[in-house]
Amino acid sequence: MDKLFLIDAYALIFRSYYALIRNPRITSKGLNTSAIMGFCNTLNEVLTKENPTHIAVAFDHGLTFRHEAYPEYKAQREETPEDIKLSVPYIKQILGAMHIPILQVDGFEADDIIGTIATQAGKKGISTYMLTPDKDYGQLIQENVYMYRPRHGGGYDI
Repeated sequence: MDKLFLIDAYALIFRSYYALIRNPRITSKGLNTSAIMGFCNTLNEVLTKENPTHIAVAFDHGLTFRHEAYPEYKAQREETPEDIKLSVPYIKQILGAMHIPILQVDGFEADDIIGTIATQAGKKGISTYMLTPDKDYGQLIQENVYMYRPRHGGGYDI
């Protein structure tokens, strides 16, 4: 049976970074690797414990159609920490080395991409898991489409 995992990259990266904010993982050259380590640990756990037949990681890509329609969309958010900005290229390199597809579409957020693919895959009978700590994905749950939420301290809620 096909088992698809779709990962919300930035949601997981931010979660990993802030989970270690009080005790960050810093290299000898000063690079904060907390986000990289947390992301890779979660990815490895999914690959080894869940054994998906298909997997992809979705990234947000710049401003979206929502920003054009509503300029105040997410305007109150703080700027992304520099440590996260520096971590993203490393994470993308790791995904490339593992031959895990990166999904990124101009004008759309990761949740748009994941929601579209999950809905289509679910209708085709593919068991689809949306890996994200973002509770908003709950509205996408339907037959064959599940939310796979990391728990604090390890493990997952499905």
